[in-house]
Amino acid sequence: MDSKLCNNLISFLVLLIPLCAVSQNSGNITVGASLTADGSSKPWLSPTGDFAFGFQQLPNNKDLFLLSIWFDQVPEKTVIWYTNGKNPVPRGSRIQLVAAGGLELRDPHNQIIWSTNLSPDETAYGYLNDTGNLVLFGSVSNRLWESFKNPADTIVPTQVIETNGMLISRKSVTNFSQGRFYARILDNGSFVLSTKSVASNIYFDFDYYTSPTSDLNASNSGYQVVFSERGSLFVRKRNGEQFGLSSRSLPPASENYYRATLNFDGVLIQYYHPKNGNPGWNVVGYWPDNICNSIYGLFGSGACGYNSVCQLKSGRPRCVCPRGFTLADPNDPYGDCKPNTVMSCMEGETGSLEDIFELVEIQDTDWPFNDYSQIVPSTEADCRSSCMNDCLCGAAIFRNHSCWKKRLPLSNGRTDATLDIKVFLRLRKGHDVPFLNRKNTKNQKTLIIIGSVLLASSVFLCITVAFVVFFLKYKKKITNSNTSLTSIGSNLRCFTYEELEQATSGFKKDLGRGAFGTVYKGVLPDSSETIIAVKKLERVAKDSEKEFRAEVNVIGHTHHKNLVRLLGYCHEGPNRLLVYEYMRNGTLAKFLFGEKKPRWVQRTQMALGVAKGLTYLHEECSNQIIHCDIKPQNILLDEYYTARISDFGLSKLLMMEQSRTSTDIRGTKGYVAPEWFRNTQITVKVDVYSFGVLLLEIVCCRKSLEYLKSSNDELSVLTDWVWDCYTERRLDILVENDYEALDDLKMVERFVKVGLWCIQDDISLRPSMKKASLMLEGIVDVKDPPCPYAFSTLS
Repeated sequence: MDSKLCNNLISFLVLLIPLCAVSQNSGNITVGASLTADGSSKPWLSPTGDFAFGFQQLPNNKDLFLLSIWFDQVPEKTVIWYTNGKNPVPRGSRIQLVAAGGLELRDPHNQIIWSTNLSPDETAYGYLNDTGNLVLFGSVSNRLWESFKNPADTIVPTQVIETNGMLISRKSVTNFSQGRFYARILDNGSFVLSTKSVASNIYFDFDYYTSPTSDLNASNSGYQVVFSERGSLFVRKRNGEQFGLSSRSLPPASENYYRATLNFDGVLIQYYHPKNGNPGWNVVGYWPDNICNSIYGLFGSGACGYNSVCQLKSGRPRCVCPRGFTLADPNDPYGDCKPNTVMSCMEGETGSLEDIFELVEIQDTDWPFNDYSQIVPSTEADCRSSCMNDCLCGAAIFRNHSCWKKRLPLSNGRTDATLDIKVFLRLRKGHDVPFLNRKNTKNQKTLIIIGSVLLASSVFLCITVAFVVFFLKYKKKITNSNTSLTSIGSNLRCFTYEELEQATSGFKKDLGRGAFGTVYKGVLPDSSETIIAVKKLERVAKDSEKEFRAEVNVIGHTHHKNLVRLLGYCHEGPNRLLVYEYMRNGTLAKFLFGEKKPRWVQRTQMALGVAKGLTYLHEECSNQIIHCDIKPQNILLDEYYTARISDFGLSKLLMMEQSRTSTDIRGTKGYVAPEWFRNTQITVKVDVYSFGVLLLEIVCCRKSLEYLKSSNDELSVLTDWVWDCYTERRLDILVENDYEALDDLKMVERFVKVGLWCIQDDISLRPSMKKASLMLEGIVDVKDPPCPYAFSTLS
């Protein structure tokens, strides 16, 4: 009997061997278990294998390793927790779970680098669970330490940030050293994002995002930031209420991984990643809305480095150096910018300051601090002169008859196209190259004199040759200057400047002014008494006569009921004029944003008309035309209120500066596609983006950018508001008091969804105009659009 019992016991123990082996790979970590940083050591896994704990090789150095926890089932192996980021460990380092102290990280020389520093003989075992939390337990299964309560820069579902707990950003994408941004919940209940410079070891410089969860009544204030199992982020209040941070519309957590990371650039972003889908993290939301404008403390450099300028790109800051400056550290694009030349006056220099320095005007840029002098009142000329003749002045800003002079370094620089200011940088002439050493001045002057003589001789020779060529061709050029309409196409008429001057009664009746020029009302100088609109182009590009006529010919051959027809042109001397049909009912802007809201049925027909007109320009015209400036002011209405696109095809005829929001960008603020701000090729999709904004304006009868008097002149962005209403399933708010539209909410929803697809930041997600037209008509189904501002990031 005893022998039989013994055999059964042995058989039972043998059966337990595989179970014990499984348990070692099911999240449990026994005392004495260890991992080595050698690139081949397998990590400790959670029961499902979703998370792993171990060493990750740094991407820029294969001999350095980061002790971390990461998503193991995503291709990016995204890190959610790490320690000792400032000093990644060398190859051969080891992490071990010991009873006396918990986790110990030792270098190849067996020196302790980091540990959980628990009391001696307390730790019984560790466990990595399926939420990504690594927990160390005592002998009575009490929790001694856990990674969730010692976060790095990321939190995941089921994780909580307690009062005075915090996330700390890393220094860059690949540098896990401590950065300068913090996310924390304060004693008063507010969840804040803060900056802290290296110099301020105790105090935070500035809170650039604050949740409205503080309360004088302590029982109603917030005390935790919670990342729920369903993927939502919220601040939990002591009275049980929740203040939601995340969007209400979230992909199901059962099908996606979630995380929220305080990125190295200071933006807290919530991401999701499909468990069985394409690789890449997608954005659900981010805080703050505009970090460039949110950070404006008196201490520190702002979102970017000193002398740098912050530009918002899909919710993230992009830092650029202004003209005359370059990065102090070429490997840190978010760091300081240094001037290319000596900015101050130098002892021994001869000549006036105007001979040495120049003022360079830059567009849509502001540095709100660093003022050392203010001149009130001031003219622009006085402001320029004062800065030019002041050796301390690095920049000057002129606004509302006031002049602010600023010294270097400049801080909190940001791009803001809504500002009505003029900004001047005071730069040494020749600022695009480093300042030359003064000890070689004599040799430089000699070279300059010799070069000047040679240059003058070359210029004189060129002028002589050009004069001879001009003289020989002069008669021929005069003869061809008034080519008949047959040279450009039989459907266009070539007018003389005198004819159009008479037709418009000396250009007296001004119909409107735009980026391309001024439009005047006139009557054709013939018996038909046809009313015309004459556009007098300003600063036309210096193309040859042949090229100008070729481009006008392209416009002249377009014919579509949703395009304003070109009747003729004038190209005489410096004058360039275009003659169009007269549109009796003015612009769509006047129609949409007037005192009386237009009927819903009229607006839907206008939207379809614009879509079809753009489809023709993009796909059905003999020469593809990108409009580049779709907006309500460029949509005209004929006598039947049919929408007709105007100003199409003018991009090649006009100088770049005539229609832009900043350097090399064409279009109008509020309608400009994000790719204009990138170094990418411009396609017809820029028109699709502008149409999307226009479509949402047509639905809501509201401007794309509008200052709200009820909110202290806060700038309201239509696309943001529409997306919020869409995610909250409150489309009725968009057409409030519009009973015709409220009775047709299905069409309202379809139009809104099409608009949101058209304004996607990802160009590939935007439909073609043909597909957009079919979706508007209900011929093609419209799927739910993603967040227009979604983007992926490196893990």
